[in-house]
Amino acid sequence: MAQKKKVVVTGFGPFETHAVNSSWVAVQELERLGLGDAVELYVCEVPVEYQTVQTLVPSLWKEHNPQLVVHVGVSGLATKVALEQCGHNKGYERLDNCSFCPASHCCMENGPDCINSVLDMDAVCKKVNDSNIGVNVCVSKDAGRYLCDYTYYTSLYLGQGHSAFIHVPPLGKPYSSQDLGRALQAIIQEMLSLMELDHTTEEHKYNEHCNPKHHHQCVY
Repeated sequence: MAQKKKVVVTGFGPFETHAVNSSWVAVQELERLGLGDAVELYVCEVPVEYQTVQTLVPSLWKEHNPQLVVHVGVSGLATKVALEQCGHNKGYERLDNCSFCPASHCCMENGPDCINSVLDMDAVCKKVNDSNIGVNVCVSKDAGRYLCDYTYYTSLYLGQGHSAFIHVPPLGKPYSSQDLGRALQAIIQEMLSLMELDHTTEEHKYNEHCNPKHHHQCVY
């Protein structure tokens, strides 16, 4: 019997005007739906705190040794579900829920400025949009230099690119929790399929530099 794939999916807790964070609501809906019998899914809520992320994300990788870690966050500007291609190391000046930000304003001392996911988000986006799930998906290359980007970069660094980040809109703008859960399920299943087909080019993608000329393809 084939061993199950392990996938960790996180959402964020409340912050600022987001008293209910749609990312965690969507992840809970995904947990209800599941990713199929061949996947062992573990979900976790992440506080909007830099110092918690510094300890929690490494513990998730170490404890679960997953094939893929997917982080989900909310964007107040978004009207689509956005797949983030890369994470950034520097530029973290915005205070978290504890009124803290890193003194260095970066994730990893001496880390590369930008790390790409091994996943081709354009390919994932096209497949999911072609499947007509009723949720519009786009690709972004700027996760926003706050806890979303910080968490993503940390996870990409620890997992050698075997991570993904998905931005979702606030609830009802325009999608319901059920819509977002269904979208997460379709997106992550497509990511897992792509990873199976794409082992040979993963190392190349991870080592590519981000192209600063292309910030994002989303229209918020």
